[in-house]
Amino acid sequence: MFTGIIEGLGSLSQIVKSDKGMRLTVDADFELDRTKIGDSIAVSGACLTMVKIGGKRFQADVSPETLEKTTFDKAKIGERVNLERALRLFDRIDGHLVTGHIDGIGMISSKRTAGNAVIITFETPPSLLHFMIKKGSVAVDGISLTINNCNKGSFEVSLIPHTASLTTLGSKKIGDAVNIETDMIGKYVEQFMTGRINNSPDTSGSSIDKAYLIKTGFI
Repeated sequence: MFTGIIEGLGSLSQIVKSDKGMRLTVDADFELDRTKIGDSIAVSGACLTMVKIGGKRFQADVSPETLEKTTFDKAKIGERVNLERALRLFDRIDGHLVTGHIDGIGMISSKRTAGNAVIITFETPPSLLHFMIKKGSVAVDGISLTINNCNKGSFEVSLIPHTASLTTLGSKKIGDAVNIETDMIGKYVEQFMTGRINNSPDTSGSSIDKAYLIKTGFI
């Protein structure tokens, strides 16, 4: 579990593809103290497991499922990535609860300045926008952000100078792809309310509707 508050940056120093998967070697810009093999780390928002570590360098395997859902299939040597180690139970949660399980990919369609902030618009598939609301939370390349507005084909966030300078999003350009993780609470609520599992309707009659809420005394 993560918070979406980026701990630091790193660079991809080696990419090895094999059996439809991939092993990434990442050089972090910060010390990986108190970190060991088997620990989780979010790399541009995707939760990966450290399989080798030494100094500021670590390696992590990327499964075919993760390659399919993320931007890693187009990763390049030298590419900068956002890094966040797993949340510790005694930490403050300054962002929002992020699993590191990417839902899909978005694309930057526009960037403009507004005062000291940068307003970024992302084109996103309807299946992801379905779980977004104005002033809700979203993780973009692992960064916890607040949604300013969302519509049928895109959503918009405001990037403060601090976030722009400490993450890769400040240097991203129009047309660049990003990893998107929607708010997991919204996904759970939808499944509870509709009975849908993997977008398939529940035929057992156990979904929650207005009649059920009245019957059970909630309305």
